[in-house]
Amino acid sequence: MRLTILLMKLLNPKIILPFFLLLFSIAIADAQEIIKDTVVVSKTGVKPSQRLKVDGVIATVGDYLILDSDIDKSFLEISSQGGSVKDITRCQMLGKLLEDKLYAHQAIQDSVKVSDAEIKGMMDDRLNYMIEQIGSMEKVVQYYKKNSEEDFRSYFFDVLKEQKLTTEMQKKIVDAVEITPEEVRNFFKTIPAADLPVFGSEMEVAQIVIKPQVTEADKQKVIDKLKGFKKEVQEGASFSTKAVLYTQDPGSRSTGGFYKMNRKTPFVKEFKDVAFSLGEGEISEPFETSFGYHIIMVEKIKGQDIELRHILLTPSVTDDAVKEAKEKINLIKKRIEDKQITFAEAARTLSEEKETKVNGGALINPKTQDTRFELTKMDPDLYAKVSNLKEGEVSIPYLEEDQGKKTFKIITVTNRINEHTADYAKDYIKIKDLALKEKQIKAIAKWFDEKIKETYIKIVGEYRDCSFTNNWLKK
Repeated sequence: MRLTILLMKLLNPKIILPFFLLLFSIAIADAQEIIKDTVVVSKTGVKPSQRLKVDGVIATVGDYLILDSDIDKSFLEISSQGGSVKDITRCQMLGKLLEDKLYAHQAIQDSVKVSDAEIKGMMDDRLNYMIEQIGSMEKVVQYYKKNSEEDFRSYFFDVLKEQKLTTEMQKKIVDAVEITPEEVRNFFKTIPAADLPVFGSEMEVAQIVIKPQVTEADKQKVIDKLKGFKKEVQEGASFSTKAVLYTQDPGSRSTGGFYKMNRKTPFVKEFKDVAFSLGEGEISEPFETSFGYHIIMVEKIKGQDIELRHILLTPSVTDDAVKEAKEKINLIKKRIEDKQITFAEAARTLSEEKETKVNGGALINPKTQDTRFELTKMDPDLYAKVSNLKEGEVSIPYLEEDQGKKTFKIITVTNRINEHTADYAKDYIKIKDLALKEKQIKAIAKWFDEKIKETYIKIVGEYRDCSFTNNWLKK
């Protein structure tokens, strides 16, 4: 079966999900570890066993070893994440581990940069999550059957470094792949008519946003309150406690306003500019972002990373301001329906959401980065608001609240696209994505063919009988 057709079928998440649920948490252990009460997976399925099993090295890729127990741990990891392992054989899982090790090995050969500071940052984030889920560092150490926290941290550092090397090597291969319009056209032409993909019903949506205005007096109240918090902390109060009690940021309230970030962390520019202007122990003056007003206290600076706490307060709006915004959005809706102005013109001149107003209010699908939303994959709240609208019809104004901020919106459907067989002109972006994925798959396959030939690889025992996708046995 041709790669094009296979690609379309393999893109089914039900098929590929189990493999992508694997979190690369397989570590190199001693070559003669005794595994008790392990889950033993046959080449055709999964069978629990209570027998003792002597663990040993079953494969080598460059400087990396793979133990028989690594396969068992991989199955357990997938199961713990809610994935199904019933259709995955031991041979398939070994193939996946071999791929990961080759990626990591070649990343080192290619001098792919992965800094210790970056890995330590990843480890701190993961450990914070683990401790939150399990209860304490001691329990985390016990869960991973390590002798001490130091032993666990050393083990976990190696696991995360290998994972990061693997990810960066994959990214390096894929990012180097580009595709031209001519290649997209040729890709489409090679698909038999009977095998053309069918795209589900879609729509394009636009909105107009009106925000109740906050008075200068209400803004000053928030600024003064934050200045008061700063003074109290400088006099000995706990910043963390203040954040737990008062911050309006739900993402950091439970951790006392804590965030760890670097220059690449996706925070708004104003927040990052202030954060990186502070020294350890320094507290900022109140400053404004699109979320409200903040103060930041930097706790630690570790190379390119900083650990900080912040408090967010959003000025409240008066009932009169809410009423005025509602009247304004109703007036805009009426002007559109009376044909005095088009929806797009109203969005460009009257909407108060800068992200959408320049495009006439058009919403961008965050998953595809284009303006089309497939109905079956649309956000349920958005779908509920637009599903019954006719093309060009304007919704009734509705109030939306996010992190204490109120906005009024009207929404319209600018275009409906019914379920249809792929059309080159109408579906160019989707077809381009499919063509690019196929080219990337071919590039990865070629990369594996070349690197397997260049790399020391050894597979022992019964696993030499496996039928691998890649030529790991170099036959």
